[in-house]
Amino acid sequence: MLENLPKQAPDGILHLMEQLRADPRAEKVDLGVGVYRDATGATPIMRAVRQAGRRLWEAETTKTYTALAGDAAFLAAVRALVLGDAPETAAIATPGGTGAVRLGLELVRMANPEARVFVSDPTWPNHLSILAHLGMEAVPFRYFDAGTQDVDRDGLRGDLAALREGDVVLLHGCCHNPTGADPDTDLWEEVARIIRAAGAIPMIDLAYLGLGDGIEEDAAGTRALVSACPEALVALSCSKNFGLYRERVGALIVSAADDMAAELAQGAMTHLNRQAYSFPPDHGARLAAMVLDDPALRAEWLTELGEMRAQVKGLRTALVEELRARTSSGRFDYITRHRGMFSMLGASPAQVTQMRETHGIYMTRDSRINIAGLGARDVPRLAAAMVEAGL
Repeated sequence: MLENLPKQAPDGILHLMEQLRADPRAEKVDLGVGVYRDATGATPIMRAVRQAGRRLWEAETTKTYTALAGDAAFLAAVRALVLGDAPETAAIATPGGTGAVRLGLELVRMANPEARVFVSDPTWPNHLSILAHLGMEAVPFRYFDAGTQDVDRDGLRGDLAALREGDVVLLHGCCHNPTGADPDTDLWEEVARIIRAAGAIPMIDLAYLGLGDGIEEDAAGTRALVSACPEALVALSCSKNFGLYRERVGALIVSAADDMAAELAQGAMTHLNRQAYSFPPDHGARLAAMVLDDPALRAEWLTELGEMRAQVKGLRTALVEELRARTSSGRFDYITRHRGMFSMLGASPAQVTQMRETHGIYMTRDSRINIAGLGARDVPRLAAAMVEAGL
């Protein structure tokens, strides 16, 4: 039987990681994998999370199951973090943001098997992979203008005009992956109006909350969509903003039109959890809840999140200044306008290959770089590689 299984294409990021590991050069630079690294190159355990871990170790008395939906304190804390006091919501804990995206799309398919899912072009590749696996129709909409390195406002408006009632628009709540280009306040509000007028539903992938401009600023687009539309889905990840990558901490939050719809959504979501893995993982979720619910730990977390954000912005500025010095041009200034961990350089696959083979600089084939993967000493090397490759 197993010989009949189709051969799967290798995951692009995982393949890049294999190439990186096999490269014997000491000076290689990993700008492909989307993890935050501090100034020493480490992906640290956040200070507040470490303190919460010590407390949990001393206080926890059992490892028995939690509820099918997940720990109630965690769900209450992340709902408040993302949406404030929005009423009529349902939520489940999930294994990471990917689990939230997957179950969110399954919820859409359960409610409306004919729903089309509009997806930004480009988007995180796993969005398209999950949609294909679920047999759901993905409709690309123009999002990124490679000429201006900014959001393609006119293209976005034009393509979303094709929305029909019951369709879903899958959006990045902040720190767009892979481009780093985010809508401004006016465009978020316009997108919300377009979706509402069409009778469609926004689904927001919120993987980098707090890593753009701050919690409140980064949540503004999500809140605008939820406020404007009777129904909305939010897939939250705690991997980056809490540093809980391997703990797989996420949540699917649904905003409904009324209490009855919220109750139906809660039942369906809990059912999906049961079918997928029964009880969601709890340890990381409990750490996140402890941090959010304790004023001192929350303050420490927000301070460190601010430090992470400042480091990434500082690296963006340093790279642009180095490129200006080497090119006597401001054509790379867009890098400082982007938010979060990623930017796209506009390099061709051949240029990406040249930078990898000549300089040991690893990035994805579409020239997305993880700014947070840079060390300060890597900046001149990356700038030199970009110029030499003809960018």
